[in-house]
Amino acid sequence: MKELIKKLSGLHGISGFEYRINGEIKDMLSPYCNEVKIDTLGNVIAVKYCGKPNAKKLLIEAHIDEIGLMVKNIDENGFITFVNVGGVDARILPAMEVIVHGKKDLKGVIGAKPPHIMSDGEDKKSVKIEDMSIDTGLSFEEVKKQVSVGDSISFSTVAEELADGQITGKSLDDRASIAVLIDVMKNISNLAVDVYAVCSVQEEVGGFGAMTASFSVEPDFAIAIDVCHGITPDNSYCAYEIGGGAVITCGPNIHPKMYELLTNAAKKHNIKFQIDVDGGNTGTDAWQIQVVREGIPTGLLSIPLKYMHTLVETISISDAEDVAKLITAFIGELSGEEDFICI
Repeated sequence: MKELIKKLSGLHGISGFEYRINGEIKDMLSPYCNEVKIDTLGNVIAVKYCGKPNAKKLLIEAHIDEIGLMVKNIDENGFITFVNVGGVDARILPAMEVIVHGKKDLKGVIGAKPPHIMSDGEDKKSVKIEDMSIDTGLSFEEVKKQVSVGDSISFSTVAEELADGQITGKSLDDRASIAVLIDVMKNISNLAVDVYAVCSVQEEVGGFGAMTASFSVEPDFAIAIDVCHGITPDNSYCAYEIGGGAVITCGPNIHPKMYELLTNAAKKHNIKFQIDVDGGNTGTDAWQIQVVREGIPTGLLSIPLKYMHTLVETISISDAEDVAKLITAFIGELSGEEDFICI
């Protein structure tokens, strides 16, 4: 699991540009599935059949996209201005290393004004995205040969191991959950339902991949997998213990019988879990999946993650493993006759 997460973290595919990585993710799933395809929007959809006629369908889903930037302009000195794609916090950008995906990948840095030349009070102000630029070291003429307006820009970092089984890097939201999907599809057997694994696109800009893939698969029930906030020195509100196990969400976005089945499976198989009580939009693809077609009974499992939407997102490998164990146990408990009507 650890090496798989590190490999997935290192892929560069921001929202809308997932075509750069969905082929690799398809190849990772293919050995464990009966069929794997990439749809017209870029979702990777894999299926493992149970072999029974008219079998019910379970969809398990996580998103492959990551936040990033996009080229807006190139000035006369060769500096690249940009816009954000997804929820990028401008405060983390100065002095960041990036990769501009032009005709070939170019390394660049987002320059930061040295404190020596700042005017009084300037050091206390946040820099706006529109006032930043990327320096590749090339002249205007050379940049123009390689880079076009609209090219994607991703963050350059390598996942590293920390103490106590933790790992840090970019895009663990939600590549850690993609690792969970792959692990589940590898290990499930003797199925009572057909299991579809969806690696969706464009979650960070609206959840559109989960919406279209759910419409296409037309599952009888679903589990979305994402991250939630881990406890940090500056936040313990609506945050969960790193190493505390899978986080199971309950609330109006979550079907009550899915919540019950997931918690029962965790208890029966002695899998560590925590409860997230969410009173509205969970901010995950579960929100979109729930209302596709006539409605899909949906559950949500999360991996606690520190420092979300930064280059040092941090999780415990054991939490990702617990989410994978829980989904595998949940699937093993299914009879294929589950009724989700609540009366």
